[in-house]
Amino acid sequence: MSSQTSFSQPGCSSTGPSPITTSTPGRYAQDAVRPRLLFSDLDGSLLDHHSYDWAPAAPWLARLYQLGIPVIPVTSKTRSELLSLRKALGLEDLPFIAENGAVVGLPSSWCHSGLERQAGSDGLVIKTLGVDIGFIRQRLRVWRERLKEAPGIRFTAMSEMTLDGLSTYTGLSDPEARLARMREGSEPLVWEGSEAGLETFRASLAGDDLQLVQGGRFWHVTGKSHKGNAVSWMIERFAALRGVTPLTLALGDGPNDIAMLEAVDQAVVIQGCHGLPVEPRQTALYRTAAAGPKGWAEGVEYWWGRVDRRLTPAATSPSTYAYTHTLAELTS
Repeated sequence: MSSQTSFSQPGCSSTGPSPITTSTPGRYAQDAVRPRLLFSDLDGSLLDHHSYDWAPAAPWLARLYQLGIPVIPVTSKTRSELLSLRKALGLEDLPFIAENGAVVGLPSSWCHSGLERQAGSDGLVIKTLGVDIGFIRQRLRVWRERLKEAPGIRFTAMSEMTLDGLSTYTGLSDPEARLARMREGSEPLVWEGSEAGLETFRASLAGDDLQLVQGGRFWHVTGKSHKGNAVSWMIERFAALRGVTPLTLALGDGPNDIAMLEAVDQAVVIQGCHGLPVEPRQTALYRTAAAGPKGWAEGVEYWWGRVDRRLTPAATSPSTYAYTHTLAELTS
């Protein structure tokens, strides 16, 4: 996953709806002094949907790093995938939300000494908000057998795909595909049946308190956890530790991001490559014209880069921000 090479995005439109602005006049000075948190989807948002490149977002990542604003990944990726990716992105000292909200990783600075157990060898305390992957896979086997005569029900779970097949389908390298299969609280699957069959399957899973969440490439079978309640939990944790409620921004491109976009103060729907509707119930919403990391940078610029919404008051703003610095320079 190189951050240096730019790739085109076949099928991605460069145009999009006009922004929907919502901030109330008079809030800018107050917002400028509040601590901030940024929550970000990865695939198709901070990372290019096809190449996993993030170079267009690197200047904003550097600027946020310089200003001490946490960028928290909120993704369908596994904890194992995130360990190396967070380091590459310069986010290794920050928490993360994995598997669509089923798994939360907390570094020591985000832990409460009276609540959390001792950190693991990777320096993280892992909190599981979802259900165990063993239960999910067992119920998938049960429902496949029970519904085998029902029309329109066909799917392939990620754990059933060959490594080569998964790499071809996702564009991941073999080592990255191995990490993607190390699930803890969700099982991605490729739906190959009908719409009617999907609804039958969804209703069957609901009897086990499981749900289907649609992402950019896969459907994800999870418990009742989702990105939104995991983000809300993270905001509450920050407020408890810092004694102040942060101003929050979230960016995402898929249906599985909707709950996250509804859980924050300001939201960005990034132009997607999948053609799926993303309609959060959120008044402070901006839709980008660009896709992937270019759209990510566009969305952050819209909310936190404009003169009337700048990150620090004008009188104390540095004359230049970190646009001329690379992420590697700031995190080396």
